[in-house]
Amino acid sequence: MIKHLWSTLLTTAVAASVAFGAGPAAAQTAATAQTKKLVLGYELPLSGDSSHYGEVFKNAADQMLENFKAAGGMPGVDIVIRYEDSKNDAREARNIAQLFVDDPAVVGVLGDFSSTVSMAVAEIYAKAGMPQLSQTASHPDFLKISKWQFRNITTQTYEGPFNAAWMREKGHAKVAVVAIQNDWGLSAAESFADAFKAKGGSITSIEYFNPGVRDFRSILTKINRATPDGIYLCMFYEEGASFLEQRQQLKVDAPVFGASSLYNEQLIKLAGPAVNGLMLSSNFVPTNPDPKIQAFVTGYTEKYGQTPSQFAGQAYDAMGIMLAAIKKVGPSVTRATLRDALAQTADYPGVTGVTTFDPQTREPAKTLARMVVTDGKYVVIK
Repeated sequence: MIKHLWSTLLTTAVAASVAFGAGPAAAQTAATAQTKKLVLGYELPLSGDSSHYGEVFKNAADQMLENFKAAGGMPGVDIVIRYEDSKNDAREARNIAQLFVDDPAVVGVLGDFSSTVSMAVAEIYAKAGMPQLSQTASHPDFLKISKWQFRNITTQTYEGPFNAAWMREKGHAKVAVVAIQNDWGLSAAESFADAFKAKGGSITSIEYFNPGVRDFRSILTKINRATPDGIYLCMFYEEGASFLEQRQQLKVDAPVFGASSLYNEQLIKLAGPAVNGLMLSSNFVPTNPDPKIQAFVTGYTEKYGQTPSQFAGQAYDAMGIMLAAIKKVGPSVTRATLRDALAQTADYPGVTGVTTFDPQTREPAKTLARMVVTDGKYVVIK
């Protein structure tokens, strides 16, 4: 059964008027005017193996909407989020997509988590003319499905070459790649490998593993026989922790680099000392002194009791971009006008970097930071 979770939100324009010190006449007008309800659908995994990602997406989206309303929001308009649990499963997600499409109050949709599931529902949204903004779908083909798809994350066609150049700069010439066997993993591995070879390096092998696998001993043994001078990981922190621990146990000495998907405080907690020396990229660093980032980190930590991960940052900015587009159009926003406003996103000042959607491709332009884990801490490399 699909779960229905609704954000606890302010529901009248009076509250917004009072928060901003509006005069008595304005407050009275707001009180008597009928509030228009706008719904943003959010499909995300709230149960199953990927539920921890869905939880941080929901937390961050709620925080952004609360901040938006506290800053004035849209007087006379009540924006709410309708959360639906996709379980990161394509079949569940398609059912949710149809629910959202059939609900005239839903003007836009966020999600899903993986590229595979996000792409599985994209055709439904495209056919219905529903704007879809995923915080994490980085497969290169996602935005090619139709003009209705958007994302707030750089693709592996950008991150792969970025990391390939970094490894070549560090002197690595022969690298093994280990990747999760799904659409995202295939794209991540191929984008890195192609760029690495284009820069004169060689790939000893690309080893794929099925989602849920935690035993990497046979892969590590095979990699070690080829004596690479570096290893590149395309996986998430759960698999990454197991890989790094078993690498240490088997005494595989090749330095390890990884995609930004690994960046999570849980990786350090799970892998312990085995994580030290790992190098990876990310577009969100919670220790960044930027005031808006520190405001987000402080607010998230106080409310949820943990430091926000890059996935929280991605969801926070995705919701912010969606709300900014709605506000640009105004109370008469429709699915079509929201789509056009999203396409015009430029210089959005998010916590994951300033974001601009390319006018032709709608790809987001962002920057990446380089980090290394030292003494159990992520340290930005200047």
